[in-house]
Amino acid sequence: MSATIRAIGTAVPETTLEQAAVRDLFAAQPELGRLGRRLVPAAFDASAVDHRHTVLDELDRERPAGAFRDEDGALHSPSTGTRNDRYRELAPALFVDAARDALDRADVDAASVTHVVTVSCTGFTQPGPDLDIVTALGLPRAVFRHHIGFMGCCAAFPALRIAAAFAEADPGAVVLVVCAELCTLHVRASDDPDQIVANSVFGDGAAAAVVTADGPGLRLDAFATAVVPESAGEMAWNIGDEGFEMVLSTAVPKLVGTSVAEAVASLLDGPAADVPVWAVHPGGRAILDRTQQALDLPDAAIAASRTVLRDHGNMSSATVLFVLREAVDAGVPHGAPVVALAFGPGLTVESARLTMVHT
Repeated sequence: MSATIRAIGTAVPETTLEQAAVRDLFAAQPELGRLGRRLVPAAFDASAVDHRHTVLDELDRERPAGAFRDEDGALHSPSTGTRNDRYRELAPALFVDAARDALDRADVDAASVTHVVTVSCTGFTQPGPDLDIVTALGLPRAVFRHHIGFMGCCAAFPALRIAAAFAEADPGAVVLVVCAELCTLHVRASDDPDQIVANSVFGDGAAAAVVTADGPGLRLDAFATAVVPESAGEMAWNIGDEGFEMVLSTAVPKLVGTSVAEAVASLLDGPAADVPVWAVHPGGRAILDRTQQALDLPDAAIAASRTVLRDHGNMSSATVLFVLREAVDAGVPHGAPVVALAFGPGLTVESARLTMVHT
């Protein structure tokens, strides 16, 4: 008996940010110094992101001003408390919409759900989004609820591990994993290179997976975790007075390139290129480039990752589920292996081997 992702659902906010427009908004901020005026256009133009989604309507200059932008186009930097208030207000709908989409795609009745695992690193609130899902979708009040917080971009993997353990222990378990991130709540004008890169790639979105024992879908065969030596300070996620602060060193793509092959070696039976689909978390274009080069993958193998980066940007923990859905929707043959991986603070590499099962 093996745990299987029966279906993946997704949800994004209504507001779409075109990359050129948001680039110009950040580049026009008067407090930028010489370095910032040079780095903002370069980072946005090199991102391989065409558009992404945000809960902050005011980041679109065609929308009314708000707490993050005034009528003259000047960006403000609200307190962490104000940002978290927006999370409390706006996150529940994304959690619920993604969960509903996953259940619909899996043709699973909400009343049959036995476990809910929620994931988020971009806000905090209790009662949390797990209870919002239970209430809005009519899940049983006795459903087991667990939340994974602040683990960053790789957090979908521990959530799927937990789901797999529940499903393998109980053939009747129906586990709903829901990841939702409001990354754009933490944007601010800055000369800091890490913040500029974050401003250029992060978007908002949610994804959910229904996990059961057996059945058609993506069978979860194995997981692996690796920590890149002496890299703890290269990728980090901290709480500041003006939002959460991302540390994303320019050394990260190189570290990924030198470590990813060893990190996933236990999941492979032969060359990496023998696996037709690699669902690589698109933390940025350079990370995808380095991963593809290190594993000697053809373009087709990571096409889904590049599509999600182009259309949605980096949505932290939800992103790898978007990539898996993109790959499945594009067509994965029965019995074909799939490897998924993501990079998180630490520098931690989380990965999984899956098999596509149609019947």
